[in-house]
Amino acid sequence: MTENPSRTSLSRRAVLQAGGAVAVAGYLATAANPASAQEPSAEDRLVTYPIPEGVARNSTFTVAVKNPGGQWTPVEAYNVRLKEIKLTGGDQFYQSSVASFDFSGTVEVKVTFTKAEVEQARVRPLSYGIESEVEDRSIHFTLTEPRKVVVEVNGLLYDCLHLLANAIDDDAPDPEDPGVVYFGPGVHTGGELAVQSGQTVYLAGGAVVKRKIAFNGVENASLRGRGVITGVDWGAAPVRSSKNILIEGVTVMNNPTGNLCDIGESEQVTVRDVSYFSSAKWGDGIDVFCSSEVLIEGMFMRSSDDCIALYAHRNDYYGDVRNITIRGSALWADLAHPINIGTHGNTEEPEVLENIVISDLDILDHREPQQNYQGCIAINPGDSNLVRNVRIQDVRVEDFRIGQIIHMRVAYNKSYNTSAGRGIESVFVRDMSYEGTHADTALLLGYDADHGIKDVVFQNFKVNGKVIADNMAKPGWYKASDMVPMHVNEHVTGVRFLKPETAPSTTPPAIIAAGEARTKTGANTVYTVSATGFPEAFEAEGLPEGLVFDTAAGVVSGAAVETGSYDVTFSAANGAGTVEHTTTFTVA
Repeated sequence: MTENPSRTSLSRRAVLQAGGAVAVAGYLATAANPASAQEPSAEDRLVTYPIPEGVARNSTFTVAVKNPGGQWTPVEAYNVRLKEIKLTGGDQFYQSSVASFDFSGTVEVKVTFTKAEVEQARVRPLSYGIESEVEDRSIHFTLTEPRKVVVEVNGLLYDCLHLLANAIDDDAPDPEDPGVVYFGPGVHTGGELAVQSGQTVYLAGGAVVKRKIAFNGVENASLRGRGVITGVDWGAAPVRSSKNILIEGVTVMNNPTGNLCDIGESEQVTVRDVSYFSSAKWGDGIDVFCSSEVLIEGMFMRSSDDCIALYAHRNDYYGDVRNITIRGSALWADLAHPINIGTHGNTEEPEVLENIVISDLDILDHREPQQNYQGCIAINPGDSNLVRNVRIQDVRVEDFRIGQIIHMRVAYNKSYNTSAGRGIESVFVRDMSYEGTHADTALLLGYDADHGIKDVVFQNFKVNGKVIADNMAKPGWYKASDMVPMHVNEHVTGVRFLKPETAPSTTPPAIIAAGEARTKTGANTVYTVSATGFPEAFEAEGLPEGLVFDTAAGVVSGAAVETGSYDVTFSAANGAGTVEHTTTFTVA
């Protein structure tokens, strides 16, 4: 680790204490000799992490960073494998680059393409508005806040740079704490690590851990840090039958099979600021099964299957799915969906997936040749599942390669289902936009008259800058959906396309929230306030210190710091009015 200005480094004993480290010399040398003696402002800090010896690097790009007025500090790039399914059959694998560093204040970035002249370059997500300059083979840009971006040169979608510019981690635990499993810089191998209740597993920057880290039947536990998990089969960090779990900050890449994590029959789970890359078959990012109060935020995910999937019953998981929030993330699916909802369930004892919020997303790519699996956001209930009360808001879709902007279909996919889904009800799509030319016709398809879709509202839905609305200028015999284009079949009722100023409901919302909530000081907490009636905003008063409320998504998150009983007043509003609800929070 290198920081400018320099700070106290870990001792050699602390670096090695987790066991299995085979390469720490590079870390120690760099930490002892900061790359520059610059004197930036008090707000400007920079931390880099050398890659341990024996871990594959990628040389397509050289990366250097500096604070204003400082000297350039090199940032090494990991080699990460990505996959493309060829339309003629078979898989094509590519080598790509992932580099990361931490900073605060302002950082200047120089990315040099080593293979050819730079004819064109862009920094994505495009919504960030990051302006870059090209000089010879180098791309220069400045960041003033943490960002996870893709630097794309000459239109190369695989041989690109994924640059993870993180906030500085000033909350690292004490390696001497008996409740901490600490992995210092270096390579760590071994069997599955079973996290215990109350335990924190910490991966320091520069740590490369080749072990599954599993949460099974535990509470109040976490996995944090700036390190990397790699080379793990069937899930890097599964969460099963657990409560109050936090996974934060780590990067997961190059796993031969499986996903980042299953979240099964669990509650109060947060996955935050995690970066994920896959090339495996069934290389999903996060699969949520039969769980509640799950928050997925600040993610960068580039996967070879669904980035995030919400399911009911599968394997040994049983039960409903509710109160799920996905927000503030960038998703890239090299196959299948960035977000998929509803495929798996229990035909014999039908389940519900409800109160789902998808907010503030950038969808960078979607490439799915198969019609059955298209949709940047897909709601596809099968197995007698019912999906209801879904809000999709502030979503920006860039021009993807193959697929649909949005797809809602009550399905009977005989490859995975034993029955058709029961239906889809009450979906509010607000402030969603697509810019591009590659979108196939979007689909809204009920299965039959008894398994349909009802009450779907699109408000300020834009395609190439044009708002799609029922009263837009168009030939009178055209439907608004034709202008997307979107096919809506005869088993879909109550579809409306509204302009931004049009209220989505003529009646006030009705809040859906528990009357009581219990947590512990320091425990990861998620509490969702949902509402019917197409709510447009939420408010909260009286929350315990340490908990924060997202007024757009309607979700409480954080960790309370003091015990006590707190009466919290929540409100939900739409154009027709405002309603209130009181919840008693008990913090033990």
